[in-house]
Amino acid sequence: MPLEHLVEYFNDRFRREHGSSYRPFILKDGIASGLFGPVRINSVFSPIRQTLNPTVITGHTAQIEVSNYGTQQFYENEIEYLLASDERQPTGIESIINFDRLSRTVHMLNFLTLLPSYGNLFLEVDPLHILGIKQDHGVYFGEVIAQCGLKTNNVVIELSVHNRYVRYYKQLFSGLENYQRQGYQIGLKFDYLVEDKAVLDLIAKLSPNYVSVPAKNIDQANENDLEHLDELKRVVASVNGKSILKQVDQKKSDTLARNVNFDLVEGCYYRAIAFDYVGRQQSVHRNSVTTSQL
Repeated sequence: MPLEHLVEYFNDRFRREHGSSYRPFILKDGIASGLFGPVRINSVFSPIRQTLNPTVITGHTAQIEVSNYGTQQFYENEIEYLLASDERQPTGIESIINFDRLSRTVHMLNFLTLLPSYGNLFLEVDPLHILGIKQDHGVYFGEVIAQCGLKTNNVVIELSVHNRYVRYYKQLFSGLENYQRQGYQIGLKFDYLVEDKAVLDLIAKLSPNYVSVPAKNIDQANENDLEHLDELKRVVASVNGKSILKQVDQKKSDTLARNVNFDLVEGCYYRAIAFDYVGRQQSVHRNSVTTSQL
């Protein structure tokens, strides 16, 4: 189905579900956006690459980019305030669920413009969304995915694991298992280097497809950090998962990814490398054509 038809379809669906004439999805210059009160939601994609050959893209991670829509000023760090105060939207958990669903639908629509050669779509889900849905996690979004002509196994549901949710790990992982039963791939995203054995045990139990850590929080000169990293990678590999080093923005982080044998990498460091590689390949091709014509 053409993108403009999908946008109209989801606008009509929203109207039926909410009994409102409000149409939150916009298509302009081939890019989909979503409106959540005074906020305009756009997609930013960052490639997931093979560590040993970063020109090979295996997927994209999607993040939201928010901007003001209308007269009300808005800043990224005010999302929680917006969710609680916007009169046109429900409050609390229900509002977070709606915001999450709207954002993921926008990402799904924009991901279609990257197909067919860019692998899986990594979508982060708010922990409160998982806690707010009591059963059948992923069914609603599965209908969105199917309407876009894809399958749930094209999508990686990525949970960012925070220490403040440690009391709720059991419920969160139960929700992720529901996603797994719906056919989604699962990813765990840590903003810190995992040292807790209980978390490693949970990883072994859940068997996620992907586990990622940020390069910026790893001290390569610290033997303890490297030991913890090796242990994390061992556990991930034991459940046939893949490890991702994210936020690679300089050469030393790329070296770490290679030395520690991360499966995949993500970060701005590889943009110049990929461009340089493509440029060299094009140059070789042009030179070969010129030589053959002599």
